[in-house]
Amino acid sequence: MHSFGIIRQSIALSWQNIKGNKMRTFLTTLGIIIGVTAVISLITIVDGVINTVMSEFSSLGAGTLSVTAYGTPLKQGLTESDLEEILALDNVAGATPQISTTASGARRGADMVESVSIKGISEDYYENNPTLVTLGRPLTTIDIENESYVCVIDQDLADNLFPGQNPIGETVLLGGISYTVIGLEGESDDLMAAMSASGSSSDGGAKIPYTTAKKVTGTDKITSVEVYVADTNRTEQLQEEIEGVLYKAFNQRDDVYYVFSMDSLLETMDTMMSTLTYMLAGIASIALLVGGIGIMNMMLVSVTERTKEIGLRKAMGATPGRIQLQFLLESLVLSLLGGILGVILGLLISLLVMTLLEAPFVFSGSAVALGVGFSTAVGLIFGWAPAKKASQLSPIDALRSE
Repeated sequence: MHSFGIIRQSIALSWQNIKGNKMRTFLTTLGIIIGVTAVISLITIVDGVINTVMSEFSSLGAGTLSVTAYGTPLKQGLTESDLEEILALDNVAGATPQISTTASGARRGADMVESVSIKGISEDYYENNPTLVTLGRPLTTIDIENESYVCVIDQDLADNLFPGQNPIGETVLLGGISYTVIGLEGESDDLMAAMSASGSSSDGGAKIPYTTAKKVTGTDKITSVEVYVADTNRTEQLQEEIEGVLYKAFNQRDDVYYVFSMDSLLETMDTMMSTLTYMLAGIASIALLVGGIGIMNMMLVSVTERTKEIGLRKAMGATPGRIQLQFLLESLVLSLLGGILGVILGLLISLLVMTLLEAPFVFSGSAVALGVGFSTAVGLIFGWAPAKKASQLSPIDALRSE
């Protein structure tokens, strides 16, 4: 209890001295405020942006393996039997070949566009992306088996050929071939929708059965397959199994195919973003160093100004440890004051920036703890030397000083 009383009294004396020099206190803590504000705002903003990007990429490719196999001169691309062998693997929830082409012109009555991206897929594509089709129906197994001339169009193509109308059941000419529109992919601002339409022109895109795409393009080659993973905890194992199938299919050559996992990209991105965050925090921490030097300078000046006070307190029985404690606590209070103000400003700036970016604001407890911890450490480290100097003053010399 006695020790607690001494600490409480030292804090009160420190606060009284801080209040008595408001302008000097503000200028001294300004470096801490700027440093903590920079650390908090940078970490919070970068974390928010990273979380947004990572969640978008995760929703796009989590549980998906992309297989690219151009093959050899003797065997170009994958066959239906290769695809069936991949589908038969354990932990495969589905697989869709992707055959991309471009139709030179799309027409519906008097309405026409010059270029439309066409992608041939299987029913598994929509079974694993059930929210894409917002009107009508997706492609089905029957469409694939019958090589039907049906299509699911995107919002851009619908706006160009069916402005203000329901396109379901209507006929559209894609590259001179007649297709029946059975579904519409809704308009979306998220990354998944943007990537699902990748490669499409500004005129729009359409998805048709891959069997129909093979017939239209006159090719039996399947060079791109998207494999959907049932258990994402075993994605790496499945990737190795697919590579084993491809290794066998292409006569033990491993340089003619590639299996890409979005999970590996996410891990790489996460590592890079974490490194970037630490670098930015390190750069911002330089301001804290400057602020710490300012605190040390002010405390040294304070020791010089209060020499007689220190001598008087020592003459009345104050121990060197108590004198050192008071000046150390005064430095700590200054630093924490700047740290708290910096945290508040940093969070406000982060909230403003994330609002302008139209991204969700995520409160980072670790960033706040880092800011407060830094300011505390700065107060203790840079306040120790002045406090030590004050505790070592001789009472007689201090009282004689002018």
